[in-house]
Amino acid sequence: MALRCMIVDDSPRFLAAARGLLERGGLLVVAEATNSADAIRYAVEVGPDVTLVDINLGEQSGFDVVRRLTREGTVATATVILLSTHAEEDYADLITASPAAGFLPKTRLSAGAIREVLGLPA
Repeated sequence: MALRCMIVDDSPRFLAAARGLLERGGLLVVAEATNSADAIRYAVEVGPDVTLVDINLGEQSGFDVVRRLTREGTVATATVILLSTHAEEDYADLITASPAAGFLPKTRLSAGAIREVLGLPA
């Protein structure tokens, strides 16, 4: 059974590219959200196995979105992965303090990298 994924990012171009990349890698993208309200709604509606959240969501903080998703029990903490075009070191303290399972730079995004962060077999 394919891992069901939701992507939260404010860039339609990135959403389309990420969907294609992840689906070619065997993941099923069940939802795309561009803001926190949609992320919460879609998480409740589709119950993704993993949620990818961009740290920089325009005027919103991806860290806030992750806290809302996990605090409200919408998604399990262990299934949220933060994404960014910036290096992990740029946000190291915030990533560590976040309830997310881990971090992936957008340049490393792949189905295999997601499985690795979640501790699943490739």
